[in-house]
Amino acid sequence: MLLLALDTATSAVTVALHDGARVIAEESSVDSRRHAETLTPMISAVVAGVGRSSTDLTAVAVGVGPGPFTGLRVGLATASTLGLALDIPVYGVCSLDALAHAAAHEEGAPSDFVVASDARRKEVYWARYRATDDGVERISGMPQVCRPAELPDEIRGLPAAGRGPQLYPEAFAAALQPLDVPAGGLASYTVQQLAAGLELLPVQPLYLRQPDAKPATAQKSVLPR
Repeated sequence: MLLLALDTATSAVTVALHDGARVIAEESSVDSRRHAETLTPMISAVVAGVGRSSTDLTAVAVGVGPGPFTGLRVGLATASTLGLALDIPVYGVCSLDALAHAAAHEEGAPSDFVVASDARRKEVYWARYRATDDGVERISGMPQVCRPAELPDEIRGLPAAGRGPQLYPEAFAAALQPLDVPAGGLASYTVQQLAAGLELLPVQPLYLRQPDAKPATAQKSVLPR
């Protein structure tokens, strides 16, 4: 196996390779405005850095969000294109789940915690997790989006990974690492899920609200009035 994992749902552009036993390469860059310019060269560098080529890849895993629309589409389009070009499977992973998996493996991680990422508009994407012997379990249902002040009391009382507690420290009991999705964690989570025979997500964006940009409802006249 040579699994390529990538995520562009948070502030980081992140790429990793997993050989079925461990993460063998990983690179990340935090720049929320340059996902498109950064991702493809990063993939090439990570693959070449371990003496491999793209034709050696056997699968791709990609974070499907929730996340900002523009950055998220970059990762999904890139993953889908690689899958089609190389004729290999592409697996979708909830980006908050991948971040939770990484957080649960940090030293001293609590068993009950939240992942809260930046949703912009002064909001956070969030979900609650519990660490188990088999990994992490999302126990709050589907990820949600809201203003920090609108979080349920039981969520506000928990420590949180992601950029949410960094941006809104008053809304969470403590801040956990990591701040952004690490592709190594996403890769490990994907391999774990596949080994357990569990179904992953389709490669479709997990949007929790409508985009800021909306198409015009009527054509504007170019003639002078």
